[in-house]
Amino acid sequence: MISFKDKKIKFLWVGFWSFALFIALFIFSISINLFGLFGKIPSLEILENPKSDLSSEVYTEDNVLMGKYFKYNRSNADYTDLPVDLVNALIATEDVRFYRHSGVDFKGTFAIFLYAVTFQKRGSSTLSQQLAKNLFQMRQSKEYQGPLSKFMPVVKFKEIITATRLERAYTKKEILNMYLNTVEFGNGTYGITSAAKKYFNKKPSKLKTQEAAMLIGLLKGPSVYDPIRKEEKALNRRNTVLSQMVKYNYLSKDQFEKLKLTPLALDITYENQNTGLAPYFRDYIEDYLVNWCDDHGYNLYADGLKIYTTINSKMQTYAEDAVSNHMKALQKEFFAEWKGKTPWASNKLDDRKFVERFAKRSERYRVLKAELGNNPELIFKEMSKKVKMKIYTLRGTRDTTMSPMDSVRYYLHFLHTGMVSMDPHNGQVKAWVGDVNFRYFKYDHVKKGARQPGSTFKPLLYAYAIEEKGLTPCSKVLDTQVPFTMPDGKVWIPKNSNNNYSNDYMTLRLGMARSVNTIAAYLMKLSGPDSIVAFAKRLGISSQLEAVPTLALGTSDVSVFDMTQAYCAFVNNGYRYEPLMITRIEDKYGNILEEFRNIPQQVISSETAASMVYMLKGSAEEDGGTARDLVRKFNITSEVGGKTGTTQNSADGWFMGVSPDLVSGVWVGADDKNIHFPDMRFGQGARMALPIWGLYMQKVFADKNLGVKTKFEIPESLNGSFDCESAANEVDSTVVDLPASFD
Repeated sequence: MISFKDKKIKFLWVGFWSFALFIALFIFSISINLFGLFGKIPSLEILENPKSDLSSEVYTEDNVLMGKYFKYNRSNADYTDLPVDLVNALIATEDVRFYRHSGVDFKGTFAIFLYAVTFQKRGSSTLSQQLAKNLFQMRQSKEYQGPLSKFMPVVKFKEIITATRLERAYTKKEILNMYLNTVEFGNGTYGITSAAKKYFNKKPSKLKTQEAAMLIGLLKGPSVYDPIRKEEKALNRRNTVLSQMVKYNYLSKDQFEKLKLTPLALDITYENQNTGLAPYFRDYIEDYLVNWCDDHGYNLYADGLKIYTTINSKMQTYAEDAVSNHMKALQKEFFAEWKGKTPWASNKLDDRKFVERFAKRSERYRVLKAELGNNPELIFKEMSKKVKMKIYTLRGTRDTTMSPMDSVRYYLHFLHTGMVSMDPHNGQVKAWVGDVNFRYFKYDHVKKGARQPGSTFKPLLYAYAIEEKGLTPCSKVLDTQVPFTMPDGKVWIPKNSNNNYSNDYMTLRLGMARSVNTIAAYLMKLSGPDSIVAFAKRLGISSQLEAVPTLALGTSDVSVFDMTQAYCAFVNNGYRYEPLMITRIEDKYGNILEEFRNIPQQVISSETAASMVYMLKGSAEEDGGTARDLVRKFNITSEVGGKTGTTQNSADGWFMGVSPDLVSGVWVGADDKNIHFPDMRFGQGARMALPIWGLYMQKVFADKNLGVKTKFEIPESLNGSFDCESAANEVDSTVVDLPASFD
């Protein structure tokens, strides 16, 4: 007869094996996703090729990282980049039996039940399980969802199954490496490379023991132990990690006693689209890259592409420094000129309406419009309330309290700029500065912005006259009034900037060097507006140009980008390249996906190009040349040339500069043409824009490693052809008068 005790034991054994069978069947059902109830588990193919979002990186031509495009700021590190103390800190804190289990720590798993009974919180997931969770996001991804997939036992077993499969597919080192490349470290930072850069501004391999411990400490709760906002908690957590390293013999007690007293010593580096080299350039090419990725089956923000550009890191730095230094000084002068007054008031504009017009373009207005509806009165009332905000100043960012309307008014007092530098011999863009500060002024004044170029447009007229009308730099024209009968019957007579006419002959070179309007007017009358428009298009001007006589003085809006590429043909023997900004795109493994090249097109003869170089040099060499400051103030002794430009009421200041290997354009002005310097003392291209070019080229020429040439190469057949000095004071066969039919 079977005793009660025997029956009880038998019952327990039946219960145990029934439970074990149930668990086995449950796990098996999850592994095969029985009837689609549990959601899929990553396949072997996916496990062997796991995909996590990787930032795409943008590099200069000299292999300097400019910035990234990312949804999650993550960059991969190799296992060899990981310091021993970092790995030891991770194991001591997160998974002490990592090297002894195969994905599941059964001792830790069963211990969780004891902690649960005693109401203590304890994590039981191994690093492999955490990696499975981080890599495949089975709790969130729709791809892995099923009717029962939200239940925690299902979630846990899916991660356990995936973890054991990962252990079979990868070595322990590979798992550690993948884990540290995918885990979150807070403040929008993912992966150890980004974390080391973010918090200590260094590579993972350079991390000190206490720094590695702080980063590992963040894994328990990136926001709870945020070292930026909660320094004391982060410090205590770091020391806990160090003590764990002592406990498991990765660190001596003496080392711990010393390290626990060290401060966090953060060196915070903010990586976003506002930081890094050439942010305006990166912002401009982003649209192209997104479209390229769409066409080729990639994701710019997740696939870890490497984009190599034509930007030169040194030239870009020199350009950004030149803009920063000059614009700060110029802005101080602008503030001083209008102290106690409103710049746009001199044009008798309605102050309130003027400010409201710009307020409607603001992001805050758009947000309030979505909330309050299309009710300007209500929106402006809300925008008149004071709030805390950060503002841009000449000394950096400042916290303040003001209304959004007052901030619009405040920012209207700032001048803006756009600068681009190109290599005329291959069309490559070497430097690009879209404005004074990308964080506060997003609008790009290199490519997106277009303003009247003023006298910088004149060289196109001169080039046409030399190319198509047979003139030379030494041809002479009378400096006198040139009338035009406009379509409305009125007569327009261009005036020189000083309102004087010498009524004497001068060479084309001298006329362009001194920016004499009557000479340009003569060339317009000789050539005709339609011909000039067509010629400008040939040189690369894509803006809509109005075919009217006033175009001679640069009255149609043009971008700095277009003007710069047009001048490139003068320096490149008459050949023009389409501007090139990207040289190649690689995948995350370094495989080249596409290389980019451009093909030159001859748009003017080499003789005309050489003539234009000689003409442009005149502005820095001729007496009265508008670019004489390049020699007098900036001590540039290399061969250079250029053209200044100033529009009506000093609304725009331009300088287009050429050197043997670089062509660069600069524009300076305000958001609106009604905002400008009150007079020509500062409000001219030679004072507003030329200094940026001068400061930039000073450093470019001084940097011998750049190998920039200092002398123009004139074709052998044309050597000695340009010498207008002997003809400057005589009237001979080179004199060109207007036909009587033009009067």
